[in-house]
Amino acid sequence: MRIKKDDMVIVLTGKDKGKKGKVLKAMPKKNKVLVEGINMQTKHQKQTRTAAAEIKHQEGPLDISNVMLIDSKTKEPTRVGYKMEGDKKVRVAKKSGTVIE
Repeated sequence: MRIKKDDMVIVLTGKDKGKKGKVLKAMPKKNKVLVEGINMQTKHQKQTRTAAAEIKHQEGPLDISNVMLIDSKTKEPTRVGYKMEGDKKVRVAKKSGTVIE
């Protein structure tokens, strides 16, 4: 998976198209990511002995194909490639050629 936790991404499709956010969690086995403030879902929490009933709003998972990494240099969406630097494999932004940390 080319997108990791703490990457800045832009949403390409859906109700939140064009919004930007930071990846909170990457789920490579499911090919999904959680993005901060994107795909908000309403969850109803039942009352317990210690806590009152409430309505929670939390991020829902997005498919990895619906988001694209934002290049830190050009501030535009870019594809991700890989190259070898010495004996280490690093991610590279295709648009500007910069190494992604």
